[in-house]
Amino acid sequence: MRLAKQIAKHNRLYHAEDAPEISDAEYDALVRRNSELEEAFPHLIRADSPSRQVGHEVASSPLSKVTHEVRMMSLDNAFSDEEVEDFVARVRRFLSLAEDEPVAFTAEDKIDGLSCSLRYEQGKLVMAATRGDGQVGENVTANVAHIEDIPQQLPEGVPELFEVRGEVYMEKQAFTALNEAQEEAGGKLFANPRNAAAGSLRQKDASVTKARPLRFWAHGWGAASDVPGDTQSDVVAKLKDWGFPVSPDFRRCADVGGMLQAYRSIGEGRAGLPYEIDGVVYKVDRLDWQKRLGFVAKAPRWALAHKFPAERAETTVESIDIQVGRTGKLTPVGRLAPVLVGGVTVTNVTLHNRDEIARLGLREGDRVVIQRAGDVIPQVVDNLTREEDRPAYVFPDHCPECGSEAVAEEGEVDVRCTGGLICPAQRTERLKHFVSRGALDIEGLGEKTIDQFFALGWLESPADIFRLRKRREEILALEGWQEKSVDNLLASIEAKREPDAARMLFGLGIRHVGAVTARDLMKGLGDIHRLPEKALEIHAYRQEHPQAEGESEGKFTARMVEQIKAILEVRTDGIGMAVGFALADFFHEEHNRKVWDDLLSEVSPPLYKVATVDSEVAGKTVVFTGKLETMSRDEAKAQAERLGAKAAGTVSAKTDLVVAGPGAGSKLKKAADLGIEVIDEAGWAEIVAAAG
Repeated sequence: MRLAKQIAKHNRLYHAEDAPEISDAEYDALVRRNSELEEAFPHLIRADSPSRQVGHEVASSPLSKVTHEVRMMSLDNAFSDEEVEDFVARVRRFLSLAEDEPVAFTAEDKIDGLSCSLRYEQGKLVMAATRGDGQVGENVTANVAHIEDIPQQLPEGVPELFEVRGEVYMEKQAFTALNEAQEEAGGKLFANPRNAAAGSLRQKDASVTKARPLRFWAHGWGAASDVPGDTQSDVVAKLKDWGFPVSPDFRRCADVGGMLQAYRSIGEGRAGLPYEIDGVVYKVDRLDWQKRLGFVAKAPRWALAHKFPAERAETTVESIDIQVGRTGKLTPVGRLAPVLVGGVTVTNVTLHNRDEIARLGLREGDRVVIQRAGDVIPQVVDNLTREEDRPAYVFPDHCPECGSEAVAEEGEVDVRCTGGLICPAQRTERLKHFVSRGALDIEGLGEKTIDQFFALGWLESPADIFRLRKRREEILALEGWQEKSVDNLLASIEAKREPDAARMLFGLGIRHVGAVTARDLMKGLGDIHRLPEKALEIHAYRQEHPQAEGESEGKFTARMVEQIKAILEVRTDGIGMAVGFALADFFHEEHNRKVWDDLLSEVSPPLYKVATVDSEVAGKTVVFTGKLETMSRDEAKAQAERLGAKAAGTVSAKTDLVVAGPGAGSKLKKAADLGIEVIDEAGWAEIVAAAG
């Protein structure tokens, strides 16, 4: 099941446009569903999975962009006591702690606001930025000058550099008053206090921000020349001393029982708070342990958001619409009679796929119960009228956009349009993906511009982007375009004539080929021009081996997986049959090969070279064996990955280094037989320390 496009859309609406269509609970439900599917089917995890994304890239905005020195991460979520207990157990395992060694956590209410980073140099506020996509945010320095909770100058004795991180928010009463004033003036009404705060802060004219009653409280930090404390509690206390508001419910918990007690206590007082909260955040208190625990793709291992239960309401499904995504997936969307859930008016709900509709027995006109799981994206949890005698909903077998046949591959629930690049919905979405920040990153060629140029017949394939220079005068004649904007756009396009090969490959939107997979493929092949022949070789191999001997339901032997990897010249575990067959399917289609050849007639991607970190093990394969006494195996592997090495589970001729602890057995012997360098845990610690 693919939820990535849905989640990406709602990420954009929530983080970049401050215009959510669904509730927080519904959004969390989608993300949670995605996580459950990834856990059940790890081989289908997308490189652009929501589990690896933070916020959303900065949309077209009058505010300048700011690159964060230290990435602003998101948080993993929990919805039950058992998940919190599992989190604590994972922390203990990662740190290899004895059963009787205590682990303290902090707990504080999770305010529903807009993340903001405040950079102080020599105690003076020099930069304020929104989170954006975690790496790049928006400069709101002039705007936060009007928020009384944010000091412009810190007291003497603070570190030379310190970034304070927290939330900009709007209290409930102020939100109500603002919407009343907006309604009287005929202006835009805000969906909830969080979006009112975001819309008020992200203003080009700081006087608009000044007129809005925004608040701020601090909960952490980013870049720092020095950290004033050894624990989370120490630093939060120092932030309070410096004049920053912090959560009045901040507390230290000695164990998981204390954490859950804090959750219940804060939840009981939730309704009486002057601001919106949607859960409780736990953090490992010791900073040295936080450092060891590190991060996963989008979140720290040492923190967790424990969300409050979903809010529910009844409404009617007025219609079911079908949306066609970039990959051709047909996604049903329920259009609801407007209903207020937790202070947010909900009018749409995702129905995921045809199996979900069948499971719910859903039809137009049904009375349903919806919920905001965790307080964002709505989902249907019950159909109250499923027993009524009315015809079942018939899921379309043809694409509503182009009329092409819509089918589901064997073993899959998603129905996809087979039209590919002849389908208008897919063509425009694929073009938008091709120029997006994670792909070719062509500045100035946004979604509206692509839609406009596509409607004019100027853009049908990626290669057409590079022919726009011939239409300079035609673009200039369009309303809203000036010479400078046209020349800037064309210059941005020309600057991508020699694109990064992995980015270009990712930009084509080939199924199962995300950003990470594209990089891994190019690391193996080096020259992107070799890809079609490799894909066709896989297609031929597939014809000869339609199914592994003795296996069923499309499962394949390890030998076949290794053969696909050998054809693609890769060693990465994340590349196997799904990726290989997706490439084969793409390049087997003549119209796709024409698109590919046409694109390569306009661009010249250079040979792909892998950048490595400054580490003596960068680019090498490391195997850990035996008992590690100062860290867990997971922590050791995480260190290797940070140093640019690959952590493998078995010793082979491709292994470069073995780190052996007490009790090392057959792997150590094999390393000796193969003449592979072996070091102990202390030696590994020296390598890690040398790399900083």
